Amino acid sequence: MGPSVQQLLIVLLIIVLLFGAKKIPELAKGLGKGIKSFKSEMETDDKKAENIEKVEEKKEEVITATKVDETTKSA
Repeated sequence: MGPSVQQLLIVLLIIVLLFGAKKIPELAKGLGKGIKSFKSEMETDDKKAENIEKVEEKKEEVITATKVDETTKSA
């Protein structure tokens, strides 16, 4: 089970005491930017992985075509 409402309020109170009420929005904003940046980097990595797969497929096609070409020339 998850934390109760009382537990969440206690944690929130401790955070306010540690950082101050003015600092919390800045922390949340920074956290949001960090998450957005992380998602952006993950999408970039996915696109890079797709491009690598395409290059590997093309490389295999070229190797296969070259082997077929060499076989037909030697026959």
